[in-house]
Amino acid sequence: MVVNQRWGPVWRRARRWMYRGGRPNRLARMLNRISAIQFATGVLARPNWVTLEVRGRRTGRPVSLPVVVADYQDGRYLVSMLGPEANWVRNVRAAGGRAVLRRRGREVVRLSEVPVTERAPILRRYLDLAPGARAHLPVDRDASLAEFERIAPSIPVYRVRRD
Repeated sequence: MVVNQRWGPVWRRARRWMYRGGRPNRLARMLNRISAIQFATGVLARPNWVTLEVRGRRTGRPVSLPVVVADYQDGRYLVSMLGPEANWVRNVRAAGGRAVLRRRGREVVRLSEVPVTERAPILRRYLDLAPGARAHLPVDRDASLAEFERIAPSIPVYRVRRD
C-alpha cells in the first residue's frame, strides 16, 4: 500500500495501537485472519507474503497468521516484529520448529533460530519487504547496520528450511 507523507505517521500510530502490549487487538486479529486467507491463496499478494501455520502450544490446534518471508543470501527467514513473546514464536519453540507455510499449496518446514550476531542484515532486508512491520521495530529501514545490530537481540529471526 502506498501511503503519502501526510498519512504515514497516522498509519504507524494505528499499527502500534492494533498491537499495543505486543498482542493484536480485536481489529488486528480480524485483519490477520483475512490476510492469512489471502496470503495462503496467493490472491493479490506478493510472492513473499505467506501464511504460517503452527500447532498451538496449549490447544494443539493449528494457528494461522500472515507473515512476510525475507530472502537474504540464498536463505529464507521469518522475523517476529513483536519480539520474543509473540504467540507464534512461543508456538514455534514449543513445536520444535515444525511448521507449515501456505501459498497456493503447503510446504512443511523447520524453523531454526538465527544467532544474534547474524540477524542485523536479515532485519534490514525484512524492513525493506514488510512495510507493516516498520511501525514495530525501533529503527528506520535506512539505518546503519550497527543500529540493526543494537536491536538484534530483541527481535527473533528464524531460518526457513524444508522439512
